[in-house]
Amino acid sequence: MDIFDTYFLLQSEIFKYFGYEEDWRILPIVIEKAMYWRLYGEGPGTLRFADTKELLDDPGLNYYENTIYTQRHLPKWVYRGENYTMICVDTQTDANQYLQIFDNSKECPL
Repeated sequence: MDIFDTYFLLQSEIFKYFGYEEDWRILPIVIEKAMYWRLYGEGPGTLRFADTKELLDDPGLNYYENTIYTQRHLPKWVYRGENYTMICVDTQTDANQYLQIFDNSKECPL
């Protein structure tokens, strides 16, 4: 097995874990397991993430925020697994959209 086979095998396992199936767009994966995170809005809404829990509510804007990326080809945009959550996001910068993965133990619900 070469590195390309390994890459696609691992990508397939990640998608299987989340129940995600690519359709129409191929989005890159970005791992943010070290970040604390929170979803805002009834849907689709936004995603906020930061280095610490306290920074999520920092009025100095020391956090990152992405819009939930939606498309009609996907049945949902937030994919929750037992330990991790994958969220389709749009950074609203340079047409960057991707699948952002977070650790569920670092979720900070409202």
